[in-house]
This record gives sequence, C-alpha cells and structure tokens, in this order.
Amino acid sequence: MIRSGNEDNFFADISGHRGLFVVADGMGGHAAGEVASEMAVHILTRELLQSAFEEARANECVAEALRHANAAIYQRTTDEVEKQGMGTTASVLLMLGTRYVIGQVGDSRIYLLRDGRLRQVTKDHSYVQEQVDAGRLTEEQARYHPYSNVITRCVGASAAVEPDVYEGEVQAGDVFLVASDGLTGMVDDRRLQQLLLSRSSPSRVVDVLIAEANARGGLDNITAVVVQVNSVDDDCDPGDGRAC
Repeated sequence: MIRSGNEDNFFADISGHRGLFVVADGMGGHAAGEVASEMAVHILTRELLQSAFEEARANECVAEALRHANAAIYQRTTDEVEKQGMGTTASVLLMLGTRYVIGQVGDSRIYLLRDGRLRQVTKDHSYVQEQVDAGRLTEEQARYHPYSNVITRCVGASAAVEPDVYEGEVQAGDVFLVASDGLTGMVDDRRLQQLLLSRSSPSRVVDVLIAEANARGGLDNITAVVVQVNSVDDDCDPGDGRAC
C-alpha cells in the first residue's frame, strides 16, 4: 500500500518427490534490493534443483547454496558501485519425500501449522530478536519496537555468511508458510494461525493473507507461499510421475 517498487522475489515448485520454496526480501538502494533478491532466488533454485543434487547431503547443500548466493551478491557489490550496500534475506524450504530441510538468513520466516498449532520454525536474524533472547524485550515489545526492521545477518552484505539450517519430518496435514516481513510484520501469529486453518486452497489462503496485511497498513512488499501437505508416501517413486 506504500511502496511503488517490489524488492521481494520468490520461487515455488514441486517436481517428483522434491519441493522447493524460496522467499527473498531485498534491500539497499535504488533497484539494488530487487537485484539481490533475484540473484539469490536464481542461484538457490539452480543449485537445489540440479540433477546432481545429493539428498543425503541436503542440509549441507542448502547451506552451501546460501553461501554461494552470498558470495555472488557480495562480489557484485564490489564490482558495481551503484550496488554497494545491497543484500537480501533468504528463507528456503526444501521438501524431500517425508522430510524437510530449511535454510535461513535474515528475517523472512517459515512457519509450520501442525495439529492446529502454528510454530515459527526459523528464528529472525534481527536486533529485536537478539534483545528478546537476552531478556531485554518481550515478544510484544519487539513487535512494535522502532528498530524491528533492523536485521543483523543477510545474504550479500559481507564476504561470508553463516545460514541457520533446520530439518524435520513431514506429516500429512502439515501446512507450511514461507513469508517476507511485509506479511509477518503486519499480521501477528495468532491471526496467521486462524487464516492458515482455513479449508481454502493454498492460492486462496495467500490472497487472504495479503489482503489482511494490506488492510492493516501494507507498509512493505508482501510475499507469502503456502504449502499444504495432503499425503506422505514413504514408498513413492518419483519416476512413476506422481508427486510424493
């Protein structure tokens, strides 16, 4: 509702038994934020969807892909003066049959709705999150803090970055949400849970989430990816043409 440009980028695709979902929220000067987020999404999808991808090393591969994206973006900031200071968040959800792997840098988030309860899987790399961890701020205070949009780690701002990596088992009925802070900064977790509990299709839920964030002010670009797990098949063979 406020910004004329969009610095967010995303990717969502399921092929065989592998699903990849990415949200990147760029920052840093005129046009540079959208360049950083586009580069991150391109590099992450290229590396995590390649045929040579080793599922046994999925955790390492996700972390390596984020580091490679960081190196490429940082190199561009050193080569092009107008791109100096650009960077991006990156939240990656990789689903491999009955398991998921998540890679995280920045304050875009990934949530898991399971058995009616919503849980934030990732942890923000932000100033206010550090204050919450130190006991200096409550979650509610952090939400409305004037520095709530200050992040402490992003892709491309420095020569090296260390991603957080999470993993777990996928269950039938799970709903994942991958979103930029244009959504989570405007809509609190309780309301997110109510909206994700809807029996609507994922595309309809996304529309409702974005409408809700805009109705509350829409202060930033809003990106949301909703993934509903209808079933989990341990014996699924991706070669038979089914989505597992």
